Amino acid sequence: MEFSTIWLFVMTVAALLIIPGPAVLYIMGRSINQGKKAGLVSVIGVSLGGAIHVLAGAVGISAILLTSATAFTIVKYLGAAYLIYLGCKTLFSASDSKTSEIAQAPQKKWFKILCESALIEVMNPKTALFFLAFFPQFISPSAGSVSGQFLLLGAIFLALAFVSDSLYAMLAAGISKRMKGSAKLQNRVTGYVYIALGVFSAFASPEKT
Repeated sequence: MEFSTIWLFVMTVAALLIIPGPAVLYIMGRSINQGKKAGLVSVIGVSLGGAIHVLAGAVGISAILLTSATAFTIVKYLGAAYLIYLGCKTLFSASDSKTSEIAQAPQKKWFKILCESALIEVMNPKTALFFLAFFPQFISPSAGSVSGQFLLLGAIFLALAFVSDSLYAMLAAGISKRMKGSAKLQNRVTGYVYIALGVFSAFASPEKT
């Protein structure tokens, strides 16, 4: 691929990442509710989920998801239901127990957050649709392997997104410190964010995306 094409891709992605998307809102919700480390672990999980979408797009699996209305609907509603479940769980959890969990911060907790974050991103069909719609604009069959170009652009996108998401996570963690005196408020903010994301995801469609 030509350097000018890659540079244009980088600039375009950077502009897109300035606007917080569903994944960023999820990460910020984690940071506000559970602190900076939980937010950064969520960033890693979302990145892993994004990497799976990139690999799927490179081999054409995402294209199958795009053309199959049934597959898209199943994945869409599973992901939406899981987000709503997390939101309700956060809203109805006791503030004291939440504070205790954050203070202990066992390794299992971080692994659970990592898996949940990756699962949410994997089950977000809009990510697959975005990659399939956006990446081909910068891919040229004459430049070599299409799959190789897709993987290269995916790696660049994930690297930039990782930096951007980490900054948002730390920003949200700073907000969390100011809300430290109200664990109940933190839970409510996070819970409503998750539920809103779940409802938003449920109305996603290939045409709208």
